[in-house]
Amino acid sequence: MIKQLVALVIFSTAIILSMSHAQQGVQWLVDAHEWISQLLTDIFSPGQAGSLARGLIALLSIPFIAGLIPTLVYWVIKRSWFPYFMEIVWVIWLIQAGALMVLYRA
Repeated sequence: MIKQLVALVIFSTAIILSMSHAQQGVQWLVDAHEWISQLLTDIFSPGQAGSLARGLIALLSIPFIAGLIPTLVYWVIKRSWFPYFMEIVWVIWLIQAGALMVLYRA
């Protein structure tokens, strides 16, 4: 537990010191979500079901693509599956979902 607390303090300090870069990264996630959602507008109907499917695919595609990049690099080097693929996907999904919730709050 002490290690996790120390890691949390170190990561929080790193984020505070690099806040402009972190904001830019979150903005890229939101922009990528909007871009994919706009591309999917032509495929899905404008109704509620189409909007739900479009939002779901846009929300899930970016974390999986971002998780596949280090996985493919790891596979090319080690020729085995990257052990932290789903952890990366979850972290990116949580960051993206949080940014979208803040952006679209009413």
